[in-house]
Amino acid sequence: MARRTLPFSHPSVWLSTWFGCGLTPVAPGTFGSLAALPLAWISVRLGGTLTLQIVVAVVLLVGLKATNVYARAAGVADPHEAVIDEVAGQCLTLVVVPLAPLPYLIGFLLFRFFDIAKPFPIRWLERKLPGGYGIMLDDIAAAIYAMIVYRVGSYLLGA
Repeated sequence: MARRTLPFSHPSVWLSTWFGCGLTPVAPGTFGSLAALPLAWISVRLGGTLTLQIVVAVVLLVGLKATNVYARAAGVADPHEAVIDEVAGQCLTLVVVPLAPLPYLIGFLLFRFFDIAKPFPIRWLERKLPGGYGIMLDDIAAAIYAMIVYRVGSYLLGA
């Protein structure tokens, strides 16, 4: 965390760290994912899943630029404290999840599992894509895995 060379007031820092959530000393990705839950909940309550999809697109686009600037300044390909990627991925996962506490918990856990486990091609995306693309798109891939598992599980359980 001490690598940060830009001041916290720099937009790339507070956006990449999702307003400081990524600066926690343990499990910054988990805290970034947790911070996405109220954002997703409020978005769906205000305008449904279409609004959440728009939020995902905006966070993804902003995150591509912010993490690119932040990572370059930090001198690290994928700084652990940059968690806007978790926010985008977690929100994307929740697009297919009903607005209720238990489904949100399941969506949260599925996303975290795939974000940490990084099955193919997630780790490949993280390593091969440059800058903000590698930082952001591996979490989008993890979200897609989580969405598929959630949908298949819901179907098989008749939910």
